[in-house]
Amino acid sequence: MFQGSMTALITPFKNGAVDEKGFQAFVDWQIKEGTEVVVPCGTTGESATMSHEEHHRVVDLCVEVAKGRVPVIAGAGSNSTKEAISLSQHAQKSGADAVLVVTPYYNKPSQEGMYQHFKAVAESIDIPVFIYNIPGRSVVDMSVATMARLAKLRNIVGVKDCTELSRTPRQRAACGDDFIMLSGDDITALAYMAQSGTGCISVTANVAPRHCAEMHAAWRQGDVKRAQAINARLAPLHDAMFVESSPAPVKFAASLIGKSAPDVRLPIVPATESAQKVVREAMTGAGLLN
Repeated sequence: MFQGSMTALITPFKNGAVDEKGFQAFVDWQIKEGTEVVVPCGTTGESATMSHEEHHRVVDLCVEVAKGRVPVIAGAGSNSTKEAISLSQHAQKSGADAVLVVTPYYNKPSQEGMYQHFKAVAESIDIPVFIYNIPGRSVVDMSVATMARLAKLRNIVGVKDCTELSRTPRQRAACGDDFIMLSGDDITALAYMAQSGTGCISVTANVAPRHCAEMHAAWRQGDVKRAQAINARLAPLHDAMFVESSPAPVKFAASLIGKSAPDVRLPIVPATESAQKVVREAMTGAGLLN
């Protein structure tokens, strides 16, 4: 159910507000292009600058379009356990298939603090919970030992992993064969799958959903050379998506193919001219622009 090419969805804005029709059309396009799981209200979706009402609405809109076609993993993270519980409970009520909960940022909790945070979220809902371990944004790094403790809980089913590749086999050994390990880094996604990962929650898939889906399909079919070829073609685009603070580059990329305005919310600012040049060249090189 949770495998392959998964898109960390952007949230299109219009006149400062969520572009609801644009967002639903974007989700529909993603599914038709082969995206296997959609992930609203993550970092790429600018959840950090959404109101609670907007966050709830975006999850509702996503579920409405996707439900019955592909799974929805709703972003529900917060550095406040109470708030993460509230967002997770709303996701369940909305009909999401799972939630993605980031390690608590800013507070710098201990390993025990992280364990208790995720335990409290998991016990508050019945749907699956994915841990989102991204030390570069949250400052804290969940250890393999803590993740293994959490993997024993009934509905903590996997991780979106933004750490180093060398950790992947250690997590598999510690957390067991049923634990779902998803890459959170496009540029190393193929290598991650070679080390027992089962998919990638992707930024690049916002603008190249078919290419990303075809890479994952080729890998699962054992066509390693084709998967490698697609990955190599997309590599400059993977890098371009982070040439400046995300999601400014990917939103500009989406604007080039008519899928979203390039608008972002402060403190993120729109892609500069130099970043736009990098993105445009990468999009052209990937065959997404003439």
